[in-house]
Amino acid sequence: MTPRPRAPLSADYFSRLSQALHRAGIGEPVLVIDDDRLSDNLKLLTQLLPSPLAYRIVAKSLPSAPLLERVARQCRTDRLMSFNTHMLRQVLELFPTGDHLMGKPVTLTALDNFYTQLPRRLRAGGQKIHWLADTADRLQALQLYAAQKRRPLNIGLEIDIGLHRGGFETNLAPALSLLAQSKWLTLTALMGYEPHLAKLPNLHNWRRHAQTNSRRAYRSAMAQIDGHLGAGTADRLIRNIGGSGTFRLYRDAQMANEVAAGSVLVKPSDFDLPSLSGFKPASFIATPILKALNTIRLPAHEQATELLGDPEAGQMIFTHGGYWMADPVFPKGLGYHDLFGRSSNQEMMTYKRKPRLTVDDHVFLRPRQSEAVFLQFPNWAIYRKGKIDAVWAPLSPSV
Repeated sequence: MTPRPRAPLSADYFSRLSQALHRAGIGEPVLVIDDDRLSDNLKLLTQLLPSPLAYRIVAKSLPSAPLLERVARQCRTDRLMSFNTHMLRQVLELFPTGDHLMGKPVTLTALDNFYTQLPRRLRAGGQKIHWLADTADRLQALQLYAAQKRRPLNIGLEIDIGLHRGGFETNLAPALSLLAQSKWLTLTALMGYEPHLAKLPNLHNWRRHAQTNSRRAYRSAMAQIDGHLGAGTADRLIRNIGGSGTFRLYRDAQMANEVAAGSVLVKPSDFDLPSLSGFKPASFIATPILKALNTIRLPAHEQATELLGDPEAGQMIFTHGGYWMADPVFPKGLGYHDLFGRSSNQEMMTYKRKPRLTVDDHVFLRPRQSEAVFLQFPNWAIYRKGKIDAVWAPLSPSV
């Protein structure tokens, strides 16, 4: 059997949530956002953010217009981070005068298509986009593109501060020289990402040394920027760092002046980290049971019995949909069967407890991530004060 995590909430909680879904007439798979828990997480985030640091919303982790608007309003920020041009267009519709930092580089084809397809009413706001360059070659390509199109571009430099997923490393001189001479590119941002710092074991001070090296790399980049572009240049840039797992490492703006986070507000299980223990899981997948059989039988059961013995005790249930990046959390005792396999059409799970499950009962799963899962659901049920209070739509899918 595949291991599953312990349920983060009580059986009574999920029973009440199931009743609310039935009362709301929801009979297919749905993403549930617990609005009361979301409110608590928002309050905690605003309490934990040091006043010198600005907050940037990671749009891919909270991909719904009402959710993004709510977070922006409560956290008093118009800073957002997008990771592809399709989502950027949608976020620009919501925040046309906001400040938009790209979280990864894009191809020149995607960048050109973005500007070609951008509605005229958004083009002024689009000038607050900071496009990411991670290598000297990409920066040179952006320079040639901007000159050819006669289109000024704001540039953010992605630097490697220990994750080793690409980005400028120690020598920024070629990139900074190009930027100093460019008539079309303006350096406006510096970004470093370090999710590894939240998960490294602290054996032999490994984590502490990694944190020290990360800060040293970031400060080195700032010093090089000042050396090539003039003293004080780095202070005027957007200096972005962090994520949901690491934003609490930063208490002042001497290095970075803003942190980015998103997933922590809905807290999928990948963010069950000691540093985030105060945040509550606020997102679940609910799906009804389509079939409930009182014996665990494998395909070609007659032949399998000769090899494996009599059928296992317990129930086989088949849910509406499945194969999500998520783990069953209620009813307690649910699990996947390694021999039967997974299915995105009718997921088989085994259940070896009582009371017996029946058709139309709900199964609840907890997503491991938000950006990889939330966009799979056309409807989000908003659970507030014991009832389904609203239905939100996600942004359209993008990667």
